[in-house]
Amino acid sequence: MSTIPRPSQPLTASDPDRVARTLARHPRPLGGDPVRRLEKPVVSLSGLVLNNAAGATQTTLLKRKPKWLRAKLPGGPAFNKLRSIIDEHDLHTVCEEAGCPNMGECWARGVATIMILGDTCTRSCGFCNVKTGKPPVYDEDEPRRVAESLRLMREGAGLRHVVITSVDRDELPDCGAGIWAETIRRTRDACPGMSIEALIPDFLGDQAALQLVIDARPEILNHNLETVRRMYPAVRPQAKFDRSLQLLARCKKAGLVTKTGVMVGIGERDEEVLELMDDVCAATSTDILTIGQYLQPTPNHLPIDRFVEPARFEDYKKQGLARGFKVVESGPMVRSSYHADMQVDELYGEERESYQRVQSLIDGAQTA
Repeated sequence: MSTIPRPSQPLTASDPDRVARTLARHPRPLGGDPVRRLEKPVVSLSGLVLNNAAGATQTTLLKRKPKWLRAKLPGGPAFNKLRSIIDEHDLHTVCEEAGCPNMGECWARGVATIMILGDTCTRSCGFCNVKTGKPPVYDEDEPRRVAESLRLMREGAGLRHVVITSVDRDELPDCGAGIWAETIRRTRDACPGMSIEALIPDFLGDQAALQLVIDARPEILNHNLETVRRMYPAVRPQAKFDRSLQLLARCKKAGLVTKTGVMVGIGERDEEVLELMDDVCAATSTDILTIGQYLQPTPNHLPIDRFVEPARFEDYKKQGLARGFKVVESGPMVRSSYHADMQVDELYGEERESYQRVQSLIDGAQTA
């Protein structure tokens, strides 16, 4: 089985072009500043940290991946068809932007993750490979264009399930919620029978903005916690753990199927992962949980603390199911949208089949 080659050496000051490209994508300090609220230190040790004293770019060494972290090279007719449609219509996919290792498998199976509201995020999470900065003016025609492209993917490449996500657009009055809702509605109209999963940001806790998305009624409402509470200042400096719990609880109360995901290997402890499960179940009754290995996208991101072994992921799954999650996807290569179509099948079963039969009757009546 072929594997994707990875650089064995870190970026250094002798690689000016590669360093420039990385820093251009992430101009703001990644991970925020966990000690920004502390008083100014009496003694500064900055000059003693790696090569800061010489003014060179500081990077961290990428750890060698263990043997169980392997991904197939993307390819095949279904993959190539989706690739051509995405390129033709200038769509952004989080599969590509975040460098997802499962892109080949998901695209070949008829599952894709589309990113709306541009490719520039207003936040600077320490784990994310999506570029940060000031986004351009958003495209008001994007919902129509995305829906039409997904229709082509469904008809031409057999797309069964789409995950729609977005960058954070905190500078907008509604944080982009209006575009979110219209994209879901137009996609449902253009692709009857295809399931829609919305992987949403927190909209800065704006309840009216969130309600716009809830009213659009995606099959699955996904909002990732990403990490345990203690790690938020470094991993998600502009987010709040409790705000995300409140979002999930409100969506579940509205009758939606809810989902969240976390990374491990970024500095958390095993007992904190179990505490997170307890918090999510107690506060939100979330249906689906995904747990995967954190992989450092570039040397400019937070370093990998540990590689979690497959047996530990199996234990996470058992613990999650025992606590009340209906579906738990846990494994080294699991990402938020991994096997998303299978999760829909597990949750809906006969109800999903009934919906498809009704939709078939409607389609037949319209063409008669």
